[in-house]
Amino acid sequence: MTIEGQWGEPDGAERPQEKQRGPVVLRRSRLREPTTTDQRLLDSRGPSDWVHTDPWRVLRIQAEFVEGFGALAEVPRAVTVFGSARTPREHPEYATGVELGAALAKIGCAVITGGGPGAMEAVNRGASEAGGLSIGLGIELPFEQGLNPWVDLGVNFRYFFVRKTMFIKYAQAFVCLPGGFGTMDELFESLTLVQTKKVTKFPVVLFGRSYWQGLYDWIRDSMRASGKIGDKDLALLHLTDDIDDAVGIVQEAYEAWEATH
Repeated sequence: MTIEGQWGEPDGAERPQEKQRGPVVLRRSRLREPTTTDQRLLDSRGPSDWVHTDPWRVLRIQAEFVEGFGALAEVPRAVTVFGSARTPREHPEYATGVELGAALAKIGCAVITGGGPGAMEAVNRGASEAGGLSIGLGIELPFEQGLNPWVDLGVNFRYFFVRKTMFIKYAQAFVCLPGGFGTMDELFESLTLVQTKKVTKFPVVLFGRSYWQGLYDWIRDSMRASGKIGDKDLALLHLTDDIDDAVGIVQEAYEAWEATH
């Protein structure tokens, strides 16, 4: 077999007919497109299922990144706080969230949450009432949730991964209040990014010893003990029950980051 036959056109075959659709090349059965791109754009009588195709979703994803970057570009230094949407307003953890949001606002930090109810609302409320910038990054869910009333600057997203990028890009620290699967997802993604140095000088605070101690012990006694992580990785986590301690960790990390920039 010749090189041309191996890597170019099949031996003894003529070059197949083709049509280009932007950067996409169509051949054989794919040539049978009855309309052009312009025609599909301009002909309002055509089918509407194209808005659910993957190429169209790429544009939606791009638009979400553009909107998020545009809305948050001028945000001052900020702390992303994760926590459960199911925390009742009368629960002590809600009061803690309000206190934490206010304390972060008082050192000049904006707070970023998922914008929902529960612990997220508490943190947004504390920051807003203390005169700080309260940011909520919402997500489209099967059940109606919406942004809580204490959000000053809100952005709603369709895609979790776009929203997560905004949580990380515009914050200098993470604080995790007690939460469920969503909080765990955000916690471990944050740890992975810090561990792999995708983000630097980035403390991760677990607030609430009675809630997080079991997870921390498992990470130490199973993950670290079996060599899956090292001592430096375990040291990325800060476990505390004290608002001043949590805020101090955030402030110290920010000052260290500022000294190198």
